[in-house]
Amino acid sequence: MNLDIIARLVQILKEAPELGAIEVHRGLFGTWSSVRVSRAGHSLNAGSGGGDAHVVVAPAGAPGTALAAEATGGRREATAAPAAPSSLVEIKSPMVGTFYAAPEPGAAPYVKVGNRVSSGQVVCIIEAMKIMNEIESEVTGVIREVAVENAQPVEFGQPLFRVDPHG
Repeated sequence: MNLDIIARLVQILKEAPELGAIEVHRGLFGTWSSVRVSRAGHSLNAGSGGGDAHVVVAPAGAPGTALAAEATGGRREATAAPAAPSSLVEIKSPMVGTFYAAPEPGAAPYVKVGNRVSSGQVVCIIEAMKIMNEIESEVTGVIREVAVENAQPVEFGQPLFRVDPHG
């Protein structure tokens, strides 16, 4: 799926608070077979079958929604992580892709638990559609948790790091 289309769907969700989720079903070879929208507070039934690819886009923190991806032969689902302590700020994934903690295999990670980061500092890379996207911290503070493993797939809005801005 084209990242521009995903970004536009997310923008639609941000601009229309009455929407709860947008579900896109893709057929073979990436063709779109249907798009379904639900109102806030109404969940989408993610149980379609038949080998279609299935993507649900929902705003981060939306009540009663989950991000899910379903592919031929298997199902993968990610739900909202437990609430972090209110004093920690989450650095979230701005896109779907693969998380890399270091600039190249074998190199030291950009940041580790206990490291101090500043706003604008690169903290990781997310590979999306064979493009390496450097992710910068939006907050200054101390890394208290790395929420994902190296080379792990991540979803849009998924927490990557938890930072103590007072540390």
